[in-house]
Amino acid sequence: MSDLTKSMFIAVSGMRAQSERLRVIAENVANADSVGAAPGDEPYRRKVITFDAVLDRELGAEKVEVKSIDRDKGDFKRVHQPGHPAADAEGYILKPNVNTLIEVTDMREARRSYEANLQSIQASKSMLRNTLEILQ
Repeated sequence: MSDLTKSMFIAVSGMRAQSERLRVIAENVANADSVGAAPGDEPYRRKVITFDAVLDRELGAEKVEVKSIDRDKGDFKRVHQPGHPAADAEGYILKPNVNTLIEVTDMREARRSYEANLQSIQASKSMLRNTLEILQ
């Protein structure tokens, strides 16, 4: 397997990882206003993704993979909404620990990383094509 082919496989692993990151971010944004149904119920808890470099023995190179998807242990927001069905005795509900501004920033970063991996694949394909043209 050529180094250019290996670089394409490594870039593909990066694209898969960023695609999974985008899925987690989308889930966080979709649930940014999800609260419990009854007093004392916890609202949606933000998810965070962790990556790891894994040695692929077949490629002879490290590639990126999703290590874990965990729950953010940050505090929930307390909001005073006495008429809400999930309000406690003091009239407060718990809101998810999702900050949409952070999620949008993470989404942009993931998108740029995905695009960088895509450009790497396109550059490798172009170099392989040029190599084949030279050899003909």
